[in-house]
Amino acid sequence: MDESWKSSWQRARNHEGVTRGARAFCALAAVLAWGWWAGWQAELMPVLLGVIASALTETDDSWRGRLRAQLLALGCFGLMALAVWATVAWPWALMGVLALSALAFTLLGALGERYRAIAFGSLVLFIYAALAAHTSRAGAAQATPLMLAGAAWYGLVSVAWAWAMPRAPVRFRLARLYAVLGEYLRLKALLLEPVRDVDLERRRMALALHNGRVVDALNAAKESLMSRMGRGQPPAWLQTAMHQYLAAQDVHERVSSSHEHYDLLATAFFHSDVLYRCQRVLTLLGEQSLKLSLAIQQQSLPQHGGMTSRAIEDLQAAIAHQDGIAADLVGTQGAASMARPLRSLHALGHNLAAMAAVFATALGGAAAEGGVDHVLFDREPRSLGDAWGRVRAQLHAQSPWLRHSVRLALSLLAGFALMQATSDPHGYWILLTIVFVSQPQYAATQTRLLQRAKGTAIGLAMGWAAIQLFPGALVQAALLVFAGAVFFGARHTRYVLATAAVTTLLLLGFHQMGMAQGVILARLLDTAAGCLIAAAASWLVLPHWQSRQWPRLAAQVLQTQALYLRAILAQYHGGKRDHLEYRLARRNAHNADAALSNSYSAMLKEPRSVRGNVEVVANFLRLSHTQLNYLSALGAQRGGAGADMDAADEEMASALLLSLQQLAEKLEQAQQASGARTGKAPAAPAVAQVLQEFGPTGSAPPHAPARSLMAAQLALVGKVFPQLQEQARQLVEPPHGRAV
Repeated sequence: MDESWKSSWQRARNHEGVTRGARAFCALAAVLAWGWWAGWQAELMPVLLGVIASALTETDDSWRGRLRAQLLALGCFGLMALAVWATVAWPWALMGVLALSALAFTLLGALGERYRAIAFGSLVLFIYAALAAHTSRAGAAQATPLMLAGAAWYGLVSVAWAWAMPRAPVRFRLARLYAVLGEYLRLKALLLEPVRDVDLERRRMALALHNGRVVDALNAAKESLMSRMGRGQPPAWLQTAMHQYLAAQDVHERVSSSHEHYDLLATAFFHSDVLYRCQRVLTLLGEQSLKLSLAIQQQSLPQHGGMTSRAIEDLQAAIAHQDGIAADLVGTQGAASMARPLRSLHALGHNLAAMAAVFATALGGAAAEGGVDHVLFDREPRSLGDAWGRVRAQLHAQSPWLRHSVRLALSLLAGFALMQATSDPHGYWILLTIVFVSQPQYAATQTRLLQRAKGTAIGLAMGWAAIQLFPGALVQAALLVFAGAVFFGARHTRYVLATAAVTTLLLLGFHQMGMAQGVILARLLDTAAGCLIAAAASWLVLPHWQSRQWPRLAAQVLQTQALYLRAILAQYHGGKRDHLEYRLARRNAHNADAALSNSYSAMLKEPRSVRGNVEVVANFLRLSHTQLNYLSALGAQRGGAGADMDAADEEMASALLLSLQQLAEKLEQAQQASGARTGKAPAAPAVAQVLQEFGPTGSAPPHAPARSLMAAQLALVGKVFPQLQEQARQLVEPPHGRAV
């Protein structure tokens, strides 16, 4: 029981939501304790609002990065407070400043997550300051210093926490990475099931969609590590974490590899158990990944029963048995037909054994890697000029950030006009609702506003019950602090619960100040009004329909895959090295694939009338992910046996590179054609000529000599490309009725 409690405590201590909630609890409790001790109950609400606004700007960072971010956030907060003080006596001027602030701050989202959080918190504080000012400069002058003091206090708590406990966020992200990687391994194992009439296409689609979650987890872990990398030698714990991250990257490349069409393997080895043994190894590796996730959270060693190593030994014995069968067929007609699947089976077995070896050393130190390049690519802007260049790049009609900023500004104008027309004293809650639920994508906005409405209703009921059941001011203050902790702990994962908690917090806060009369109905109506305005804006004001983005996203997929193939070929020439240039090319290819799958998921939540040809989009996603799997197999076998490349391989690889780039350029041109969706995908004659030596299934003719693993993988890519090309043609020439 004691060990169980200890492991639960370790998991909770390293959980991002728990630590975020604990920080908020400490900050809010200190504010309330000071207010009660000093007799400042009436001044507590502006301070609490400042704490909330500051906490909304918080992102995962080192204490130095968090200090810089908090100073920047306080500067933005001061600017917003000054704007409120200058215009609060003239409502329409205040409305104009709010709209311009929304337009400018939202564009900062193009710079990265840190700046998105600061922009969001600044807009929230603007509305809080206007709410607390009560339409007078005197009210603004009284409330603003208290809000800034609350924001500065939370910033101090946040920086101190990051300095004292820098490891927990990194552990949490690495643990989550290995958890989603374990699920990816399980889904990949399903493809190896040698059963008739299996819907492989549906399973491939599930794999492609989950790959987006794996890539998001890899990016989150990388940013967490990047923010803590200083100029000197990193501490031992950070080197270990870096080793675990690079191991996850290696596993991801290997598990996303495909060495053959799985239906061909199922047919060739239908009467053997060898594919079941491959499936068992993959399943056990998935379980091992989940155990590693728990071990990282609990700071313990994963428990191994030796099942994986025994399963690999059994697999190797099964492969050797197939080699014996093939040897008996030498000189017969069946020998040629078995050569290709047997070669792919050997590559698969080697890849699984190598993957198990990576897992075996994943908890080891960085020294075990023997000189691997640990440099990470920093995507943050490096200077003011770089930041301005990124913002300026968004100033065009197709930019999702520009569209979102215009949509948000107009929504806030509509909400402010409604507030003025109804003379609603709590009308700023309409604006807060709009800011909280408005998202760049239509689907995300609809999901968020439904969660907001549901959470508000639950929170009002909980707040009313708390006031009735616990009339004592001290108990209500304790509940207020607890609600704040729940809000910040759950707002990234369970938004309904978070909304319910913050609604309860505000209701209790107003009751503490004797201003709870009529708050419940006003909060409910204002939330409904804000949700309706945001919903209408997401539909009517520059909607960012995913069908319009697909030519550009598809072009990025093809272009990054071409660059990934080029980086792989350089490794075959110069030897295997996991340096930054190669890892960046690999990561960019997977990022583009994840963006495509995330866009497809969002498209399915949009109205049917604007989705376009969903079947073509799904086919393109599935085929592009399959093509990336074949390229990943090339990357996984770098430096291995059979990783040679002759002149014919070089010629075919060059043809594939050229064709991928040509198709990407054609799709880019279609995206830039301003609605003129004409033209067909390039014919790619070079690929067709090189593939003439292969049969219609992509295999060498019976009389041809055996080719290398490189040639086999390039042939698989070359077989997928014409299908991808056809889907691209249909993508830029959609059927009649597509939204434009």
